[in-house]
Amino acid sequence: MMLDDSYLESLGDTELYFEVVGPEDAPALLFLHGGPGYNSFSFRSLVGEAFEDFKMIYLDQRGAGRSAPLDRDALDLDTLVGDVEAVRAHLDLSSLSLLGHGFGAVIALEYARRFPKRADRVIAVSPWLHMPQLALTLLQEAGRLTGKSAQDPANEVIERTPEGKYPQLGAARIEAAFKLLNARDLLNALQFQDAQSRMHLEFVDVESQLLGGAEVQQALVAHGFWEFEYPPFLMELKTPVHAIVGENDRTSYPEQTDWLQDLAGADLVVLPAGHYPWLDDEDGFVETVREAMES
Repeated sequence: MMLDDSYLESLGDTELYFEVVGPEDAPALLFLHGGPGYNSFSFRSLVGEAFEDFKMIYLDQRGAGRSAPLDRDALDLDTLVGDVEAVRAHLDLSSLSLLGHGFGAVIALEYARRFPKRADRVIAVSPWLHMPQLALTLLQEAGRLTGKSAQDPANEVIERTPEGKYPQLGAARIEAAFKLLNARDLLNALQFQDAQSRMHLEFVDVESQLLGGAEVQQALVAHGFWEFEYPPFLMELKTPVHAIVGENDRTSYPEQTDWLQDLAGADLVVLPAGHYPWLDDEDGFVETVREAMES
């Protein structure tokens, strides 16, 4: 039996939108978009046909896309992982694989760490795992792109932080980066290998009419998003991890990806692509995901 169903379900304290596509008895693969605050529409629209022999689950995460608007001031990883488990339970799946992109990779990895018997594998695409390090990369790249001084404010922040308090290094670095170059221009310069790829994704985003996500980003920032460091938890993973990155994605490769190889023993495939590898090397991306699902 072939499925192509959409859901808007009250799960826990929110309404989550998700789609289930493919053979009912095929291996389940749940896609977790990045952003934070993006949606699953563009991924299914651009590359979904290539995975129609899997039981694909496309989730718009809490507060994003077609799910209910966010109704809280702060948002944490535990809540986002709980939403994934709620979807699995609602669909009555004994286990599933997780395909996480950007910050969605962290949600996928944490789900696997917390529910190892329910996660068959994690495929982390262009992962963001260490936010203070990512903020430093963005600051350095903003300086390079503008030709301006991009001094790391870490020492100054540490000196003025009261004893016993955690220094907000990531927040200070990202503030300095966005003073040099606005967030949109900086991320576009680092994530897309050419203007054609960027325009391709932007066209699909406009078509979806799902632009937004600022509330989710603000809620995560309120919970310390830019101070988040996931690498210490990678050593606890018992689930096989596969990583896919684009060699032209400066937000993920190589600094962020190194953590997955060193601490989680991830199999790594580097494609000639940017942050969204299915835009630039669709065949290579699809083949790599398939190999991971068959391993």
